[in-house]
Amino acid sequence: MPELPEVHAHAERLHALFANAILERFEPLTFTALKTLGPQPGQIEGTPLDHVGARGKFLLLTADEVTFVVHLMQGGRLKPDTATGKRPRGGIARWVFAGGDALLLTEPGTERKAGVWVTQGDPEAQEPLAGLGPDADRVDRTKLAEILQAHPGRLHTVLRDQHALAGLGRRLANELCHRARLSPFASTRRLTEEEVDRLHAALVAQLAEDLAAERDRDDMSSAKERPSAVHARTGEPCPVCGDAVREVAYRDYTVHYCATCQTGGRVLADNTTSKFLR
Repeated sequence: MPELPEVHAHAERLHALFANAILERFEPLTFTALKTLGPQPGQIEGTPLDHVGARGKFLLLTADEVTFVVHLMQGGRLKPDTATGKRPRGGIARWVFAGGDALLLTEPGTERKAGVWVTQGDPEAQEPLAGLGPDADRVDRTKLAEILQAHPGRLHTVLRDQHALAGLGRRLANELCHRARLSPFASTRRLTEEEVDRLHAALVAQLAEDLAAERDRDDMSSAKERPSAVHARTGEPCPVCGDAVREVAYRDYTVHYCATCQTGGRVLADNTTSKFLR
């Protein structure tokens, strides 16, 4: 799933292309495209698109007092639509602008989890943004420490909790734990001051590097194109110490880590009852 660097860089690209374009109409192309009953998108037809922004893993398209909140989920993409066919392959929703330009939301497969919420007024006070934690790139060291104390649990789990920190997912959680030399199973309330320092430094550096890499692209990267030291690299040598990257596999996701760099050489049990917390 695209995380904060990919989504925020893509928002910048779309803003440069479509800001101030006059919205002629919004077209849901599937029954599942629109996640809200009101307000009706038609009320802003003929108004300019003021801004394309991002919040966590969501794209925000704002026109007047209405904001389209878009979640790409795993494989969704929001791209300029040059064909404007009536039934585009994988098409979920389309924004059509004066002059013929358009934006098309697509998603491969048949699950159709990507979608659009239409909000009026402050989108932060409404679903799906209500309750989101602060964007991970806006968190200073003091705030990070407060978040860790307020959300007790395993570090990897809390980093992925959108109510704690918005924008981080599986890849970044794996990479941040490795970069900070912390066990993914470390208890958030038992981290030392020095460990919190390392985690915040890792957060700042990782997001800056990933955002810079995304800004150098013409379109959003795919999962395979995003750089990683340990994520999805089970069995490969750790780029820091050379030890084999290991994993703890769950039904819905996998934690990747280096035992030498992160757990003092201890191998974490590959189940949810691992006793290794530090």
